[in-house]
Amino acid sequence: MTNTTSTEPALAGARGAASPTPDVTGATRPGGASKPPRKRRRVVWGVMSTREKAVRYVLLVVVLFITIGPFLWQLSTSLKGAGEDIYTANPSFIPTEPTIENYLKVAAAIPVWRYIGNSLLVAAIDVFGNIVFATLAGFALARLQWRFRKVVLGLFLATLVLPGEATIISQFVTVKDLGLADNLVGVALPGMIAALNVLLMFNAFRQIPEEIDQAAVMDGANAMQRLRYISLPAVQGTIAVIAIFSFIGAWDDFLWPLIVLQSPQNLTLTVGLQYLQGTFATDQRMIAAGTMIAFIPIAVIFAVLQRFFFKGVEEGGVKG
Repeated sequence: MTNTTSTEPALAGARGAASPTPDVTGATRPGGASKPPRKRRRVVWGVMSTREKAVRYVLLVVVLFITIGPFLWQLSTSLKGAGEDIYTANPSFIPTEPTIENYLKVAAAIPVWRYIGNSLLVAAIDVFGNIVFATLAGFALARLQWRFRKVVLGLFLATLVLPGEATIISQFVTVKDLGLADNLVGVALPGMIAALNVLLMFNAFRQIPEEIDQAAVMDGANAMQRLRYISLPAVQGTIAVIAIFSFIGAWDDFLWPLIVLQSPQNLTLTVGLQYLQGTFATDQRMIAAGTMIAFIPIAVIFAVLQRFFFKGVEEGGVKG
């Protein structure tokens, strides 16, 4: 007979010695050595590492250089005197002898103050028209119930597809038939209400809860009272956004005033500045000074209304 009791413990011991030893993480290594546990990196939300901060600041500097760089270069050129060479291969960014002589030359070459007044009048008409008419149209589309409301809203959306150049001939014919050709009112008339501004006001009024309007109706408030006391206080930021966009659009417009206006005394600033390129085409200092003169009112308007502008961008309804 073969004695199996003495060999079985020896085989079991040999197998136990050959099998790897599991470690605490569940992994096994040959020879029984345990694998050290891996340290997991803790992720803290809202805290940036040094490398992430460096990348963000580099990207910010690049964006600032692309957007603000040309403006700063024009400002620098407008302040350089006649003794500085702006056509050299390595022009200096900071003027060695800063002067405002170029701005005085612009004022002497063209009636710049008259052109500024004309542009301000056109911009004021457009801002007032967009605030009033876009507010009324947006409120009617968002808060009132009437037939063909969705059809009218679709027409406003459809107008956004057409470029302005597609309707510019029909606009000129309309303005001419009204007797407003070569008139500042004729320049301002097509821009007094913009479809985009109507849709912005429509979206702003739509964010107001329906329960507030229903409670006002139960108290006997009519449509104008609801607009004045309930809706308008909730959309002041959007109105500021419309005012800024309308002013910039009217102030920077060049093609439409060029078509409508013929008399030199009625020209807006953007059209009047073209005389600088014809008369002083070789003096880039005066052209840069004229560009800065056209930019200053926009900067002032945005600086005054920037608090309301960012409020309008962020607002999404009535805060309780």
